[in-house]
Amino acid sequence: MIRMRQLLRGYSWKENMLAYMLLLPSLVFLAAFTIYPIIKVVDWSFYESAMGIKHYVGIKLYERVLHDDVFLKVLRNNLLLAIVTVPVSVLLALYMAIWVNNKLRGTSLIRAAFFYPTLIPMIAIANIWLFIYTPDYGLLDKFLRLLGIDGPNWLGDPSWVLVSMMGMLIWKEAGYFMIFYLAGLQSLPKEVYEAAEIDGVKPLRKFASITFPLIMPTTLFVLVIATTNSFKLVDHIYIMTKGGPNNASNLLLFHIYETAFSFWDMGTASVLTVILLAILLVVSILYYGILDKRIHY
Repeated sequence: MIRMRQLLRGYSWKENMLAYMLLLPSLVFLAAFTIYPIIKVVDWSFYESAMGIKHYVGIKLYERVLHDDVFLKVLRNNLLLAIVTVPVSVLLALYMAIWVNNKLRGTSLIRAAFFYPTLIPMIAIANIWLFIYTPDYGLLDKFLRLLGIDGPNWLGDPSWVLVSMMGMLIWKEAGYFMIFYLAGLQSLPKEVYEAAEIDGVKPLRKFASITFPLIMPTTLFVLVIATTNSFKLVDHIYIMTKGGPNNASNLLLFHIYETAFSFWDMGTASVLTVILLAILLVVSILYYGILDKRIHY
């Protein structure tokens, strides 16, 4: 009781009330556009709608979705896309950031070239890559023919369509993540590198022992953003493949969009949304649980 009184005596109500008042507009928007929609989606996931009439069905929709072959294929596609694109994009971004962080001639132009794909809207990128992947007269097929290679039907072959999507996504995302790494690299203490050079530390050892440990906070942030981005892809699928052929390029968020606005099955779409949120939550917890212990700076 005495301890509680001491805490209350040291608590500045005036300063904290001012802080909460300043945060109030953001909290209102957070509650209205994030917390309330999540609660509503979870509520809808227990109801089946037909002709505008809702019927409570409990976990029946969850059981139906988890045994649906289309959902399992879409989930497998999305997990495979994330497993491939996230590490490749992050490693490529780190490599580009280290490259452009050096004082080289034309560095500003190279940085702009690497970052430029991030500025292009995904709809425009989808149309550009649709031309690149077009059979026979597409840019990629023309290049391969110069090497004497006949390219496959990049967007029409179930074996290649997801690989094609991965290539496009890596091209767009790497430059965006490079900016975060570049900012992290430029904020590192110079004294540590000067001491390493005096001791004759080789570049590879310098990166493994100094640079990489010090940019772990940036790596954690980039991994979370990259994973989240890999699960929220819709527009380029709509433009390029519509999820085909045979759902080979269909991803979870596009499947939610189709279920909600093409089939008007809001209950099933809500279940899919809850599953997507659960996946992202689990992945974020794993990232912070595993990598947070390795952050030293």
